[in-house]
Amino acid sequence: MNRLFYFLLLLTVCCSCQDFRFEKDKERIEALNQIQQADIDFSNRSKEVGMKKAFLEYMQEETVLLRPKRMPIIGAEAVDYLSSLNDSSFILTWVPKGANVSKSADMGYTYGVYTLKMNDTAYQGTYVTIWQKQPEGEWKFVLDTGTEGVGK
Repeated sequence: MNRLFYFLLLLTVCCSCQDFRFEKDKERIEALNQIQQADIDFSNRSKEVGMKKAFLEYMQEETVLLRPKRMPIIGAEAVDYLSSLNDSSFILTWVPKGANVSKSADMGYTYGVYTLKMNDTAYQGTYVTIWQKQPEGEWKFVLDTGTEGVGK
């Protein structure tokens, strides 16, 4: 009888720990789906209203932009940089190819391929965007970078 009690106690503890991990995994999977959807929505918004407006809507206050041949552009400087761009002659869209999220389910990243269409020409490259969950629950990007060209 004593052994049966300890066996049942051990089984209960193991099952409750497994449920906790499962709940954490569900939270992470939900966060992963959210950042992938945020990335898709961000790209769709860029196509609808232009790259500049979309970036300003989806960026967090202290966002870092990494651009070729420039030092990192941070926070208010990033807002000024984006605001100064003329995006009327091109359309920038992208497709996430993968993502991951932190164990705490409040930060993650997406990466994929972007397409820049100018007149009848399309250029492609790769990008990485780091996302952070905001207190209100939405996702904003905290770092964005891209690299020209896509290898085969």
